[in-house]
Amino acid sequence: MSNPHPRRARPPTLQDVATRAGVSRALVSIVIRGVPGASEATRQRVLGVAEELGYRPDGRARLLAAGRSKLIGVTLTLNNPFHSDVAEGIYAAAESSGYQVVLSAVTGRRAPERAVETLLDYRCEAAILLGPLVARRALQELAERLPVVVVGQPSSAPAADVVRVSDADGVGLAVEHLVGLGHRLIAHVDGGRSAGAAQRRAAFRAAHRRHGLPGPARVITGGPGEEDGAAAARRLVDQGLPTAVLAYNDACAVGLLDMLLRLGVPVPGRVSVVGYDDSPVARLSYLRLTTVSQDGRQLATVAVERLVSRLSGSAVAQRQVLLRPALVLRATTEQCASTQL
Repeated sequence: MSNPHPRRARPPTLQDVATRAGVSRALVSIVIRGVPGASEATRQRVLGVAEELGYRPDGRARLLAAGRSKLIGVTLTLNNPFHSDVAEGIYAAAESSGYQVVLSAVTGRRAPERAVETLLDYRCEAAILLGPLVARRALQELAERLPVVVVGQPSSAPAADVVRVSDADGVGLAVEHLVGLGHRLIAHVDGGRSAGAAQRRAAFRAAHRRHGLPGPARVITGGPGEEDGAAAARRLVDQGLPTAVLAYNDACAVGLLDMLLRLGVPVPGRVSVVGYDDSPVARLSYLRLTTVSQDGRQLATVAVERLVSRLSGSAVAQRQVLLRPALVLRATTEQCASTQL
């Protein structure tokens, strides 16, 4: 009786090529590596057999034998559109520099420490950290062991590089836009304990004071997901609506928008909404979310460039690179309808 679950054939090896071509394993290695030592006829025969068998050289094994892996590890949060944008940029920048990428996710059940351990298990030469970070001491120890770039948020570890967009500038652009539209009652739905949330809260309070807006700055507890934005929308309706809201990120803004509309609050007719990140969801034709743009590709490119420079021993003077954001105007903000504010 035949086996209903046949074992998959193993990939062909260097020895398989040698046996089929009738030469030594050492000679096949010479041909595959492209170094002198084989006649043209032998070289063509070996390459033909390798192609016929579907043999692929184990480049990683060669690199590890030479003490290199040419791998850049990346930690990120699943289901975060902005992290997806940055990761796509990291792949492009890394491959153009001769490196490959290993992704390791942080989830509700998978701590940042485990995500970092996976990168070390794969012998990554450097790491880019997105989202939740390991504790300061562990981050410092990691950065002393291999080049590390923290993307999108500050870091208290002196040995780690930081590449991020200025939250003070980003939040400032959003509040300035809303004030320019006549809004005076502006609330901020924050990111809770999410990466960069504290900096955006502080920037909102500073912008609130700078523009002389009434009362203490109104900050509503939120978070990074749509469900957080939806819960914040309910609280805003229950506690008294502002005329404009700046959300922690685009996902939070989408949840906020959806719940406001479900509760009969027109956007932007009654409440203007601004997101943060300019992730793909913000660009959807039926949302057209006004948002603060962090250029994920630029962040990725700069992060990879710094890692490659450090790996090559080039001098990199500053530890932090601060990029400027931009405000993308779409359909969720408009002139304040109230004339009594």
